[in-house]
Amino acid sequence: MNRSLLRAYVAAAAVLAAAPLALDAYWVDVLNNVGLYALLALSLNIILGDAGLFNMGHAAFYAVGAYTTALLNTRMQLPILWALPVSGLVAALFAALVARPVVHLRGDYLLIVTIGMGEIVRIALVNDVFGLTGGANGLFGISRPSVFGYRIRRPQEFFYLIWLFVALTVFLFHRLEQSRFGRALNYLREDPVAAEGSGVDTARYKLMAFALGAAWAGMTGSLYAAKMTIISPESFSFWESVVLFLIVILGGSGSIPGVILGAFLVVGLPELFRGFASARMLVFGLVMMVMMVFRPQGLLPLRTVRFKKSDVAKAEVAP
Repeated sequence: MNRSLLRAYVAAAAVLAAAPLALDAYWVDVLNNVGLYALLALSLNIILGDAGLFNMGHAAFYAVGAYTTALLNTRMQLPILWALPVSGLVAALFAALVARPVVHLRGDYLLIVTIGMGEIVRIALVNDVFGLTGGANGLFGISRPSVFGYRIRRPQEFFYLIWLFVALTVFLFHRLEQSRFGRALNYLREDPVAAEGSGVDTARYKLMAFALGAAWAGMTGSLYAAKMTIISPESFSFWESVVLFLIVILGGSGSIPGVILGAFLVVGLPELFRGFASARMLVFGLVMMVMMVFRPQGLLPLRTVRFKKSDVAKAEVAP
């Protein structure tokens, strides 16, 4: 992480840390929603931005995590924060199970399959499969998370919990980008054939990308369930996957700062123009058209690493 980006993160963190002191409960709750969507978009960015895999069913992993936490908490009285890693693990296992047969697909074909996967999960939740999901009414009575015996209830308290998780996610995902795993995902995005020819096990890395993105979406679903204390299938519709896809593309596919900016624009900005809520789909469509024409790489695109000629020459003569 370069210094300018680090300074930008520190400045943004300072502003966000002071935000609950200056804003009322409504706007703090809006920032909480921005934080949840930022987490979801960052988890999708692993699949879409880093690995280049079109996924329009990401809300399914979000739902699996939320319902896992709800069931563990309401039926087994497991504390929310204890259920957090369990929900991530269950979502990752679910992603590995459903993605294994289709990871060889590319482009539009994979996109269509993931749309179908998301709708299958939503319909299963509505139809109360195995009598666990509560049908269209969903699940009630989810408890609030507790930290050292203190129960988090107010929006201001949830704000720090959610955005602390966002900060941790940003740190870990930046480290992931610099790892061997992150570089392999980038090779997949740029040229899967060349990556496979270079010895990258493309099927394995695609599956790992799906599992990691799903795990983070599942843990975000756990935070959402704790925040709302009630969940229902309508919260995990196809529209949610569309919004997440839009955030990643608008901010800059593969760019962590871009994804966070996209979450603020797509989720937070419409709250300033609530009078035009009925035209949201039209506005989103126009924004996507303009972006694809004038800035297809996104608002804050991923920076490509450039090497100096001297560095290349040294590498060529090195033993």
